[in-house]
Amino acid sequence: MKIGLLGLALISAPLTAEEFVAQTAPMAGHWMVDLRPSADSPPYSKPMDISIAADGRVTGSFYNSDIIAGRAGRGRGRLCLAFRTSDGQGLYHSSACLIDGKMVGQTWAEDRNFIFPWTAER
Repeated sequence: MKIGLLGLALISAPLTAEEFVAQTAPMAGHWMVDLRPSADSPPYSKPMDISIAADGRVTGSFYNSDIIAGRAGRGRGRLCLAFRTSDGQGLYHSSACLIDGKMVGQTWAEDRNFIFPWTAER
């Protein structure tokens, strides 16, 4: 099936700032991140606060560290974000997608050589 130039333009048309903010709003706000290594581990959670600007920049905090740099976006029917934090000794690269009202993510601790899957709920 061929898509005409007008059809292609409509599919890939960028969102206005207001549309972007409205679409990413479900990811913004206060979350509690479940950091248990397994479902039967004792409860262990940390707060995550996310703000998303109209240009896609993500700010806030995760695991009591300020978000250094981050971006939010959408694609393939998902809303996702990615950001960096630091504990003063190393960088942490985190990313997550909103799935069924929960954040499903992972953090790569670059200097500690591990990746850790996590989930977050409001």
